[in-house]
Amino acid sequence: MQQLTIELKQLEHGAGLPLPEYATEQSAGCDLLAAVDGEITLAPGERRLIPTGLAIALPEGYEAQVRPRSGLALKHGISLVNTPGTIDADYRGEIGVILINHGQEVFTVSRGMRIAQLLVAPVIQARWQVVSTLSDTGRGAGGFGSTGMRAAG
Repeated sequence: MQQLTIELKQLEHGAGLPLPEYATEQSAGCDLLAAVDGEITLAPGERRLIPTGLAIALPEGYEAQVRPRSGLALKHGISLVNTPGTIDADYRGEIGVILINHGQEVFTVSRGMRIAQLLVAPVIQARWQVVSTLSDTGRGAGGFGSTGMRAAG
């Protein structure tokens, strides 16, 4: 698997928390932890910006994507409001995670809790070319739901 060195600054309120790490040898994302003082509760339907205590310096040509954790989503209905959240290569501020409680119970976020995943990916910037027609495809301009709900077969 390809590796990339990324500068990381642990902010004062993140001191003492483990740095992001990959759970397995082939994990695509590493865990982000809550750098909260004590606990924060999320009522059903509530969203909050949760600090991670981390800032990074991505190399040019890369982005970091903040994604939900599947276990929190399945067990508690916890997700991210903007998913994936994008961290651009020129951003140097703290990584924050906008959690939302889609569940039916109050959810408690405590210090050091694994709240999201961070995935680093290469970026390609598009160069737009205005044309009068687009090439034909089998789908054409068919939009939402146009491919149906069942697998072909």
